[in-house]
Amino acid sequence: MSGKIDPELLLLEERKIEALEKIAKVLDSFSMWFEEIDKEEWGDRIQYYLSEFHQLTIQNDRRSQTGGDSSVQE
Repeated sequence: MSGKIDPELLLLEERKIEALEKIAKVLDSFSMWFEEIDKEEWGDRIQYYLSEFHQLTIQNDRRSQTGGDSSVQE
């Protein structure tokens, strides 16, 4: 194998790094926002959505265990 580096591969690696840096910046901003929101006001809303999610997951688990129809109605 020679010591030459393909310019296209180098460019691709640079683009990957730039994309990962942008993703990291967005995740950092998102985590800062999440830490700053008033979680007391969101308590009831989050509880409602978690309850809905929990009910849907239990129903889907029971259907898959009994071999019932999917949740999509035809």
